[in-house]
Amino acid sequence: MDERTMEQKIARINALYHKSQAEGLTAEEKAEQAALRQEYVANVRANLRGQLDSITIQKEDGTLENLGEKYGGKPSHAEQ
Repeated sequence: MDERTMEQKIARINALYHKSQAEGLTAEEKAEQAALRQEYVANVRANLRGQLDSITIQKEDGTLENLGEKYGGKPSHAEQ
């Protein structure tokens, strides 16, 4: 398991990007970059899903509706 923090992983993604622009990457570095990017995107999606699942709206009658409970378990159009 990779023990680096997300900030360290982002720094590594950026370092690999700059190296790719300057001199190119080895096959091993390209694979590392792809894996780090995939992990970063999964992390962003999970954080966004957590934020969206915690949204509660107040209806006109004053009742509260938790949208995460109502829609959170359903796959989005992008996931289908």
